[in-house]
Amino acid sequence: MLNSKQKRQLKGLAMKEAALYQIGKNEISDNTLEMLDKALTARELIKISVLNSVLSPINQIALDLSSALKADVVEEIGHVIVLYRQNNEKPVIKLVK
Repeated sequence: MLNSKQKRQLKGLAMKEAALYQIGKNEISDNTLEMLDKALTARELIKISVLNSVLSPINQIALDLSSALKADVVEEIGHVIVLYRQNNEKPVIKLVK
């Protein structure tokens, strides 16, 4: 679980990044989960764009993704979700305490 200082740090890092991943009208598939899992392992912090064609609410998609990927939701802004999961073997981001 992230505290407020850690979320603020991650939001600042995510602000500089582009949304490299998209959730489309087919929503969350096994292939999507596998791709996002690999991305979280490599980058720890990912930004996901949710297209307008998706019928589910953004906050529900964020919760589904976070539980399936065992990641923390950093923020949801508009149609963008930011997820974080620490890589225990090779950490990329050093979080504040």
